[in-house]
Amino acid sequence: MLAIAGLALQGQLWLSDSGFRKTRNLRDAVQEQLEQNEQLQSRNLALEAEVVNLKNGRAAAEERARTDLGMIGKSETFYQVVPASGDRLVADAKH
Repeated sequence: MLAIAGLALQGQLWLSDSGFRKTRNLRDAVQEQLEQNEQLQSRNLALEAEVVNLKNGRAAAEERARTDLGMIGKSETFYQVVPASGDRLVADAKH
């Protein structure tokens, strides 16, 4: 009788959804979460470095303003070169 009860408990442990499968699924979920946390941590470190650079370095803020917002400095002059005709560019490229 004791052996039958032991086998029933072992079967429940290995075959039921609340036994070994659940433990394995939880371990897999923890591993996935650890990998995701590692990726997010590296992204956060990069963002933190960028924030420190923007707070402490004027050059970084100016570069960001130029590239992202198209701004120019007070002592700078902006020149935009526009071709006389778009058709000429195509003709020149063929020759």
